[in-house]
Amino acid sequence: MFAPFKRCTLASLVLLTLGGHAYADQQVLIGLAGPLTGPSARIGKDLENGAQLAIDAANARHPKIGGEAVTYKLVSEDDQSDPKTAVSVAQRLVDAGVVGVVGHWNTGTSIPAARVYHDAGIAQVAPVATGHAYTQQGFDTSFRIMGHDDDGGQVAGRYALDTLKARRIAVIDDRTAFGQGLADQFVKSVEVGGSTVIAREYVDDKTADFSAVLTSIRAKNPDLIFFGGVDAQAAPLARRMKQLGIKATLMGAGGFVSQTFLSLAQKEGEGVIALEPGLAVEQMPGGQAFARQYQERFNAPIELHAPFAYDGVGVLIAALEKADSTDPERYLPVLRASQFQGVTGLISFDTEGNLKNPTFTVYQVKDNTWQPVSVAGGKP
Repeated sequence: MFAPFKRCTLASLVLLTLGGHAYADQQVLIGLAGPLTGPSARIGKDLENGAQLAIDAANARHPKIGGEAVTYKLVSEDDQSDPKTAVSVAQRLVDAGVVGVVGHWNTGTSIPAARVYHDAGIAQVAPVATGHAYTQQGFDTSFRIMGHDDDGGQVAGRYALDTLKARRIAVIDDRTAFGQGLADQFVKSVEVGGSTVIAREYVDDKTADFSAVLTSIRAKNPDLIFFGGVDAQAAPLARRMKQLGIKATLMGAGGFVSQTFLSLAQKEGEGVIALEPGLAVEQMPGGQAFARQYQERFNAPIELHAPFAYDGVGVLIAALEKADSTDPERYLPVLRASQFQGVTGLISFDTEGNLKNPTFTVYQVKDNTWQPVSVAGGKP
């Protein structure tokens, strides 16, 4: 029999008609949480699109759980990239009876939401949140499918020193859990490498004018500026650097590589370097086929993280079907032991719920496109 858990996780029956006969599929709800409105709405929609493609692919197989036909349905909630809203959103998804959640987008929302999912006993598969603190809370319901910032910051620091030969390094972060955590790890890596940071400046995640911090940094003559933040702020930062005549290379790690950055930065984005978790889409095992499917379905290119949302849904559904149950007591151990071949690569988890063997790709803007120039870590 189909195994419900604790609360009701099955929505109303879906009636299908075939050959004049009506069949009832049990409906299994999967949550998606991300910023669907506000400045980061393009990212949230990208995640939602990727997740929906995975739902559609699963339903096309006519899946069964516990011997009964099921239909998966995506239930999306808008957390507005706000930690307090994320907690409310998480509770709404739990109350709706989702069997698990793919989300949230960033670390600042994923951390507080994780407790809600843990208390409810359901899986949270974060497709993007890279702050290590998310999986350091000790919740056995928390998972992530890209490398975390402790690894990313260390890789970025080594690349800055060993490949870019940077020696006068300034660091700016946006004071978010993501941006500050990433910048801290970058600084540690630089210091372990025998160098020092000549300036450490701070903004917030709504700063639009970087004149003050850049004027202060310019006086110290840096050859590289590392920014712990995302694309919507990295672009005006890059433009202001050029306007102030700062010759230093701008570098980031996570959240830079998007169409949004290119359109906002324009020609001033040329030469910017960013390290992103995962492989470039064209280098992912299923990346090129996924990109074509995404373009055909949504008439737009992938914005940033859709393949990771696709795999977040995919690994969750695979665990449900292998466990043959929607009961977390049965599917969570299966999810923790996953060896899932996704679009982004092989997905398996360590004891904290982090992705094992994470890969990072270094990109550079050349001719107004993000071009991969190096791969670090993992097993490509």
